[in-house]
Amino acid sequence: MYNHTISETTLTFPEPSDSSCLKTGWERWDEAQAGCADPQLAEFMRQMPADRVGSRALAAIFGNSPYLTLSLLKEPDILQNFLTLGPDAAFFGIMTDLRAQAGEEMETARLMVHLRRAKRRAALLIALADLSGVWSLERLTRALTELADDGLSLALRGLLRQGALSGNLTLAHPDDPERDSGYFILAMGKQGAGELNYSSDIDLIVIYDEDKAVYTGTRTIQEYFVRMTRDLVRIMEERTGDGYVFRTDLRLRPDPGSTPLAVALSTAEAYYEGYGQNWERAAMIKARCVAGDRAAGEAFLKFLRPFIWRKSLDFYAIRDIHSIKRQIHAHKGGGSIAVAGHNIKLGRGGIREIEFFAQTQQLIWGGRLNAAYVFLRTIEHRLQMIDDQQTQTLPQDSEKLRHLAVFSGFADEDSFSSALVAVLRQVEESYADLFEEETSLSEDGNLVFTGGEDDPETVATIAAMGYAHPSAVIAAIKGWHHGRTPATRSTRARELLTELTPNLLRVFARTVHPDQAFMKFNEFLERLPAGVQVFSLFVSKPQLLDVVAEIMGDAPRLADHLSRYPATLEGVLTHSFFDAQPDIESLFESLDREMSQAESFEDILDHTRRWANDMKFRVGVQILRNEVNAEQAGGILSDIAEAVVCRLLPRVEREFAAAHGYVKGGSLAILAMGKLGGREMSAVSDLDLILVYDTPPDVLESSGPRPLGLTTYYARLTQRLINGLTAPTREGKLYDVDMRLRPSGSAGPIAVSLESFRKYHREAAWTWEHMALTRARLIYGEMSFAARLEDLVRATLTKPRDPDVLLVDVDDMRQRLCKERKPKSLWEIKYMRGGIVDIEFISQYLQLRYGATHPEILSPNTASALEHIASAGLLPTDQGRTLTEAYDLWMTVQNVLRLTAGGAIDEETAPEGLKVRLVNACGSGDFASLRKRVEDNLAQVHAIFTEVIELPATEARTR
Repeated sequence: MYNHTISETTLTFPEPSDSSCLKTGWERWDEAQAGCADPQLAEFMRQMPADRVGSRALAAIFGNSPYLTLSLLKEPDILQNFLTLGPDAAFFGIMTDLRAQAGEEMETARLMVHLRRAKRRAALLIALADLSGVWSLERLTRALTELADDGLSLALRGLLRQGALSGNLTLAHPDDPERDSGYFILAMGKQGAGELNYSSDIDLIVIYDEDKAVYTGTRTIQEYFVRMTRDLVRIMEERTGDGYVFRTDLRLRPDPGSTPLAVALSTAEAYYEGYGQNWERAAMIKARCVAGDRAAGEAFLKFLRPFIWRKSLDFYAIRDIHSIKRQIHAHKGGGSIAVAGHNIKLGRGGIREIEFFAQTQQLIWGGRLNAAYVFLRTIEHRLQMIDDQQTQTLPQDSEKLRHLAVFSGFADEDSFSSALVAVLRQVEESYADLFEEETSLSEDGNLVFTGGEDDPETVATIAAMGYAHPSAVIAAIKGWHHGRTPATRSTRARELLTELTPNLLRVFARTVHPDQAFMKFNEFLERLPAGVQVFSLFVSKPQLLDVVAEIMGDAPRLADHLSRYPATLEGVLTHSFFDAQPDIESLFESLDREMSQAESFEDILDHTRRWANDMKFRVGVQILRNEVNAEQAGGILSDIAEAVVCRLLPRVEREFAAAHGYVKGGSLAILAMGKLGGREMSAVSDLDLILVYDTPPDVLESSGPRPLGLTTYYARLTQRLINGLTAPTREGKLYDVDMRLRPSGSAGPIAVSLESFRKYHREAAWTWEHMALTRARLIYGEMSFAARLEDLVRATLTKPRDPDVLLVDVDDMRQRLCKERKPKSLWEIKYMRGGIVDIEFISQYLQLRYGATHPEILSPNTASALEHIASAGLLPTDQGRTLTEAYDLWMTVQNVLRLTAGGAIDEETAPEGLKVRLVNACGSGDFASLRKRVEDNLAQVHAIFTEVIELPATEARTR
């Protein structure tokens, strides 16, 4: 006996529905076994009728599917491989064999045989994996898609090689003919989405780049590639004695009535740029380059992104997409749910409604009806398995319907019908909710905004929602209906707002500050130049209104930005808005592109502010919605600030040089300190900077029409940079800048020479200044000078120190802060004992204490430094873990509070919505649990501070 890899208890093979077919199948199996030339396979076949697993598999096929029966009789080893190797390994073997047999094949007839046999074997294996329940719908459709992808690729490789052999093509890479060939194939529909079913057509768009493909034949390049495309289609879909591979449809290409089968790249680009339709936008969501010149295909899809994912807020496009569906169902209720004869793809509640739902939602960034989709696709597969027919229509005949029911795993027709109707109704209702249902205006109570006096019941309704000033809300809404702002002057805009009003009130009521949220939204409306597009967007995409409500009610700074720049709303719609943030190099490139549009220095300042504020807005929204954690947010906010400083300084220098020239041979570097240095910035962090310069000894002043002495030159240049960062323009301001960490603080020069920096930190710096220097990170400077400055900082931090003096200095500094900064609330987490400052002091003390012997512990980032310190054995592992976990919690709390409340809160007066937001961001069960967690962490951190610094400092004082 052979060994099974599949447990019988996991299998879900359907019972046979046709006893006569079952009997015939067993008889033909015996005949095939008797004629099998492979002794090992023949023995396997002989054992199957008595094998519990094998007999169930054979019965499920013989008693339900004539098509699979014929395939199995031709390829019995597929069942053997399925049972002994498992479906994944067996499918891998089929695809490996196909690639080995057809990868170098140039003779069309042999290529067609290889592809068809692989299709038959793969389809049989996939059916076994499906019927047994071993593979999910996603896995089996992915396998069918892989078969189609590889089939197209192998067919095309053969045709390209034929073209080269005949002298019609010159291949850039003869050993890899598809690469850089200039000819590529886009898969659309189910293949593009990786969701092929058993009898799917493959929908293709074939494009060639006339500038890249090297055609050396005597015809036109178009004629040649059209002929090659016809040959490709024939290889895939022509029926031979071995069957066919996939039916192929090219009608999704641009303007198929007037364009050739293969479309020139320039023609395709011009079409989609100028004439592409909304239904084509929906279709292109699934487009994927599957064969040919992948680089050219990906470049074309990148070109199409603005066409598919429009930045415009014009959501009338959704109605156009829905009109396609209306051609099938002219009105609500037009078409009924049934079982016998029902088309599960096109009928009411069917697969097409789910696909339209998904495509429409994708166009405005949405989701899908997954469970219903899996159920209906499974029924579709069973229907197509029976006779390998491309159909989605359920049989009218009762016996055939019973056959399908049993093949689909149901006991009888009635149970099948009940389950199917329930799914169809669920889909129909969801589809109707998306497109056809009207919004009720009275769900929450009376909402009337007409007449001179406030309707008492409306006041009560709005108050019950949580608004403190219902009359102010009513007055604003009445103002909308009177068209007092440009956004509400058109009839259509006011109609849309009437429909939106109940939901507007609901979503703002759920925020931390409902009245503030509503009034900020009102301010947003007042700044809109027109309203129909935005209001249509909110009607079509209510989830976006939730985001806007959170911003307006929970994040004052973000609300101010959105109210001042309503166009920012477009950014929230982009499919990448909630993606991972770009790296620092991508930010530099993005800011460079923005700055390149500026026509003057003042314009540079405006463009820089617009870019930075938009980027900070995006991060703020991600923080608000818990899309990024505190560490990620601190990193990206610091990267944004670094990009601004590094890209603004050269522009400032050029502007300054127009009057004062440059310092010949001079170098300038910037040390980021504090939160920027540690890459831990919050939404409201200042920039702590130190500018250091160096000049040749023989240079005394700058060049230029009005030369300056070196000290004056760098001081004024630094002040220009500070002004560029802090000065308010029509686009707001960028950052507050703090230069007090420079040598001698506010009393010292605003820019310091390298030698002065070295001398000060060697001879005059206080311990707290060296503590601050542990956060130093070089963000700007010419490479060799930057290396010298970094070496100087490192030498300062790693010099040996008197442990007792260091302890006393650090402890004295902390005690002084305790007297100067007395927290009024548990949530002033920075200065609370056991809070942020205590952890930072522990980290900075230990770096200064052990930097001489363990330089590897140095890091400007507090959490990273603590990890290095613990790894070096300079802090017990449990204490290191306590400190890093507490620091992460403190940074999360601080991020949320600075974004929402602007700082610490009073528990007694804090809105419940804010407490919920804190709880969710910190991953606690409720506010009481979070408060207990905060108290425990404060106590634990303070205990560590006492053990590491406070008690040893007390002992040191006695020495």
